[in-house]
Amino acid sequence: MVTTVGTETAFSDLVTNLISLEHDAIAAYDSTIERLSDPELATRVAEFRQDHIQHLNTLQKIATSVNAEIPEGGDMKQWLTTGKIALADLMGDTAILKAMRSNEDDTVAAYDRARNHDDAIPESREFFEHALMDEKRHRAWMEKAAQA
Repeated sequence: MVTTVGTETAFSDLVTNLISLEHDAIAAYDSTIERLSDPELATRVAEFRQDHIQHLNTLQKIATSVNAEIPEGGDMKQWLTTGKIALADLMGDTAILKAMRSNEDDTVAAYDRARNHDDAIPESREFFEHALMDEKRHRAWMEKAAQA
């Protein structure tokens, strides 16, 4: 799935959409943790989920500072991210991790674009850069774990 998050003209819209994206990601992580049969994999995925909660908390603070809307949950994309995990569950842990890896592609793309937004202030750029590094780390681990 390809996300358009990060292409917004208004910075406040970018922040609002990143909040929705993080809600979607957390829901996908919850679904993944619930479905993985290997407890070691589930523990690692739960650690990554915590990164998303931290991202969400930071984004909510940024949203408050720029008077952006703060969604309380994900959007329609949440059905796609969690549905992909549910379908992958039919094929086991490897398929679940591959599905999560593809979900990470969206968060990597979104934060990569967000860090270059014309209206991003230095503090938000620093956060976007940090979040991007987290997402790249998650994606790399998902890929490696799915191949193991």
